[in-house]
Amino acid sequence: MILHGNAFGSGKPFIILHGFLGMGDNWKTLSRQFAELDYEMHLVDQRNHGRSFHSEDFDYELMVEDLKAYCDAHHLKDIILLGHSMGGKTAMSFATKYPEYVNRLIVADISPRYYPIHHDTILEGLTNLDFSIIKTRGEADKVLADYVHEIGTRMFLLKNLYWVEKGQLGLRINLTVLKENVSEVGEALSVHATFSKPTLFLRGDKSEYIGELDEVLIHRHFTDAKIETISNAGHWLHAENPKAFYNAVVQFIKM
Repeated sequence: MILHGNAFGSGKPFIILHGFLGMGDNWKTLSRQFAELDYEMHLVDQRNHGRSFHSEDFDYELMVEDLKAYCDAHHLKDIILLGHSMGGKTAMSFATKYPEYVNRLIVADISPRYYPIHHDTILEGLTNLDFSIIKTRGEADKVLADYVHEIGTRMFLLKNLYWVEKGQLGLRINLTVLKENVSEVGEALSVHATFSKPTLFLRGDKSEYIGELDEVLIHRHFTDAKIETISNAGHWLHAENPKAFYNAVVQFIKM
């Protein structure tokens, strides 16, 4: 099965991978700006997310092969690859395994290291969305607010809502499998994995995902890596300071 992707624009192929519980559509606004610079944009939904297929299996090894299959199906080579959070882990793993496919790599607010599980409350909130009772997005937001206090995070999560049929809401994500396999999201990059082509790591100045110790690890795996900080931004740096994020990416890919 081939992943779902929203492709538009023309020019050099540029793939964006979303984070955990996200989807390619989260990147629509920024990707339209990139497309104006003569890039063929591909907003890809990873397995068990968005409009891509659901599977009982979920780990980075599989997601890397999913991306290779997508590239092969669309005849994409010499790509620019950008991944955020979980998507950044997939992108790192893909670039180190299939470097011949990747021209430049951009990783947004994630390090190659292991991260402990920290999505429990969010997953509990999503699990408690009872769509036999909930009939509007507003009602879903009210339930989720008991678990997720930050409105921006709730709006991000509620993008997963869709109309299964008239009057019946549901979630696009495969919540059951993602809950069962949530520990996979934090898995570290293979200790032997390396990538020697230009790589940009972007971190939010209010985020703790990439610290000083991570910088050593990044340079060990990615020998031509730059690390830049986006001001006034946390983990969702591309949404919290899109202008600075866009400028940093464009400066890097146009070098």
